[in-house]
Amino acid sequence: MSNQILKVVDYIINFLLQDNRHLAGKVGYTADIDEYHKYSVIIYPSGFFDSQQYGKQSSIPALPLQKIENTELLFGEPQIEYIKGKMVVKADIIASSFFLMSRYEEFVCKDYRDIHKRYEGVSSLQYRAGFIDHPIVDEYGKLLIKWLQQAGETVQQSKQGFRAIYLTHDVDSIGFYQNFRGVLGGLYRAILGRNGSVSNILQSIIDVRKDPAYNFRWLIDRDNEVTSAEKIFFVKALKKSKGFDLPHYNIEGKALKRLFQLFRTTSSRIGLHSSYQSFGDNKQIAIEQKFLAQATDETINLHRSHYLTILPPDKAHYYVKAGITDDFTIAFASVSGFRLGTCHAVNWINPKTLEIEPILLHPLTLMDCTLSNSNYMGLGYDEAFDYAQQLINQVKSHNGELVLLWHNTSFGDTDDNYHTKLYKAILELIK
Repeated sequence: MSNQILKVVDYIINFLLQDNRHLAGKVGYTADIDEYHKYSVIIYPSGFFDSQQYGKQSSIPALPLQKIENTELLFGEPQIEYIKGKMVVKADIIASSFFLMSRYEEFVCKDYRDIHKRYEGVSSLQYRAGFIDHPIVDEYGKLLIKWLQQAGETVQQSKQGFRAIYLTHDVDSIGFYQNFRGVLGGLYRAILGRNGSVSNILQSIIDVRKDPAYNFRWLIDRDNEVTSAEKIFFVKALKKSKGFDLPHYNIEGKALKRLFQLFRTTSSRIGLHSSYQSFGDNKQIAIEQKFLAQATDETINLHRSHYLTILPPDKAHYYVKAGITDDFTIAFASVSGFRLGTCHAVNWINPKTLEIEPILLHPLTLMDCTLSNSNYMGLGYDEAFDYAQQLINQVKSHNGELVLLWHNTSFGDTDDNYHTKLYKAILELIK
């Protein structure tokens, strides 16, 4: 194996062990029987990294997948042998973890994109194989720790509970009635008696703080009920918006300056919500980051892309150049679950170069519109709550990070909008 592959293997072993990283030297990844004496547990390589099929669609696992102790296995065989008194695991949990953590499938398969050129969640192996709702990389970690214990090593037992909670909000708009289209739609609905009133709309035009979508103080108060959580607001930073980046707001204007001050005084962090445009013009990311840093007079190193249009797995350098250290984009827009197979923060791994990039990916557990939108999961309130609880319990059982995304514009009072009720219920679950 090349030195770069060995670095990736070492990183994955350490990642799987989490709080037992001190035992990483006890785990081998080799088929050389003369090396077995060095280790307590040997993971037998499946040949994934050395194969001439690497980077080709033929390297994607075929369905149905085999299982190792009830966890789906992507590469290798679900067998354990003892050779010269050493435990040799034929299940290649290293290659299987790499496949998910590096977004290898998205790198290899150039099809399966939606209208926004995002990789389709329903086309992913995670969804097709039925493990989108549980983090199999974290399950591999628990198996590895168990095998080490069986081999006679003293291990630290897995913790439960949340390692971290991030309550995040994308500021796609600061108000419903701050542009001509919004006002016209609001007046039309008010006249029909569907929701709102003409007087409320007029008050919102005069003072954005009266707009029902300008609910940031309310959101912060709700988030503060979870005392261990970190609050992050992701802000757009285009000087001119068009298309899917509309509606536009001016981050140098009075309304946003007031909002930034609110964030500062409530210990709410500000991150860059990179534009839809920047997904096609990647150099725009650094321009937007610089503009937001200037407008806020803060270091901007947190990031989430608009419409969850995360750059392809081999393009992390555009984020690195923009000073991004932590990304909170990683999720499939169309289906909630574990896109990277884990609920722990993981370094961006480039499947093309095998470089481990200096960006931490914080997997997004739940997004509001993924649950409710008819073109995504389209769940009713009860179904959405049950599914959210299922994912939250998975994160808790693996001592992972819980990352929630609810837009400030999702808390309207229309009859078909359950997000105020759902968000409050979820916060009660995680207090």
